[in-house]
Order: sequence, then C-alpha cells, then structure tokens
Amino acid sequence: MTSPTSATATDRAALPTRARTRLASGAGVSIALAVASVATSAGAAHADEPYVVRQGDTVSQIALRSGVSVGAIARASALADASRIRIGQVLTIPTTGTTTATLVSNTFAGRTYSDLVVAAANANKATLLRIGVPTTSQMRATIVTTATSMGVDPALALAIAYQESGFNHTAVSAANAIGTMQVIPSSGEWASQMVGRPLNLLDPNDNVVAGVAILRSLVRTSPDLATAIAGYYQGAASVQRNGMYPDTRRYVASVQTLMSRFR
Repeated sequence: MTSPTSATATDRAALPTRARTRLASGAGVSIALAVASVATSAGAAHADEPYVVRQGDTVSQIALRSGVSVGAIARASALADASRIRIGQVLTIPTTGTTTATLVSNTFAGRTYSDLVVAAANANKATLLRIGVPTTSQMRATIVTTATSMGVDPALALAIAYQESGFNHTAVSAANAIGTMQVIPSSGEWASQMVGRPLNLLDPNDNVVAGVAILRSLVRTSPDLATAIAGYYQGAASVQRNGMYPDTRRYVASVQTLMSRFR
C-alpha cells in the first residue's frame, strides 16, 4: 500500500483464527471483560438482532465485532451474569435507536464492507479517540520491546506497524482492523490462543502482542519472509491458494523497504 494507514485485506479472515475451546455445550465460561466499543444515540430505528452463541464466543468478542458495549448486550439479553454464556444461547444485539458517527468509511481499495462490520469499526474508532492512546513514539518503543521479547525481528514488526497504521493506535479500517497492528477481531482471537490469554485489541500493549504473535507464526510457517509479509496483509490461506495479489506485492515491497529503514 502507498499509505501507512492501509487496511487489512478482506481475506485476512482466512488466517487460521482458531478460537479458544474452553466453552463446552451447556457450560458457563469466564469472560475477560475487555474495553468495549460504545455506540452514540442518533435516533435511528432498527430492529435488535438475535445472535446464537457459538463455540469459543465471549461477550467481549461479540461486542467488539458488533460495535456495541458488553453492558448493552448484557442488558438487552437479560444476562444475570455477563461472564457466563453457553453454546446455543440466543443473545440480543441492541441496535434500536443507536448508530455511530461516521469516522470510518465502508470502502477501501475497491472493497465494500458490510454495514455491521463498518458499524463496529466506527464504534471502535470512537472508543479509541475517547479513551486516548499512546504517542507514536511510545507505540514504536512498545513494538521493539514486544518483538524482542517474543523472538521476532523488531525491524519487521516496526515495518508492518508503520505500513499498517503509521504507529497510530487510533487507526481502524473499514474491515474493523484495529489499532497499531491493524488486527481484525477473528485474528485477535487466534492470537489470544497462541499467547495463552485473552487479548483486548483496543489495548495498545495487547494489540501489539496480537500482531507480533501473528507475525511470529507466519514467519515460522512460511517458506520465505516475503510470503510471511504477504500473509499478514492478504491472509496466509489466500496467498497459498491464489498467490499474491498485485496490491499485496506492493505491500510486501513497501514493508521490505521499511525494514531497511528501521534497522
């Protein structure tokens, strides 16, 4: 991409985003209540949406994907304990009378994203702007420290982060790729499994851990560095299936140039 605020590709979801499997049928699960996205009232009239809980779901993950708060889902679904849900349970995702300010458009690089994804992106962008984030210099230092501790080349992590967001943690794409490392929620769930704890993509430190964990896995499983970089942008499964798209090749070239700058 030519801009440091590039979005992750649609096929990023093709990464092996294996969700946590602690949630057994009929059993409760402890939820790590992450900072959730917040909707602002605008008088829109839409029906609330039902959601059937699936294996690996948590209320915080559902909230992040839907662009509403954990508390809003708990209230709409009459949950006595928002830390316990079960497979097959029907939750209510509230939409009546709420919408979000348009901070993120619904298109990027010729791709148009669904209203639900874009609403979540706008809500997450609004949350990051509201809570405040570290400076770009602070984010750069966090990336170096995290990459070093996780055995990933800091120059690679810095180059990816700069290409994705310019080290701006308020960056959110139309695909709902969040923060400095531009990680979508499904990939965040996979990263959570890899590091062995829930990661909140709105949290600057967790966001970097998620991105670096994904990079580490891609480097370990790809035949070469260029393919690993392409997998971060396009999705590893898509690269394997389709080869690199033209925009992916430009992304890889830019990241490799940036790596030289950050050494």
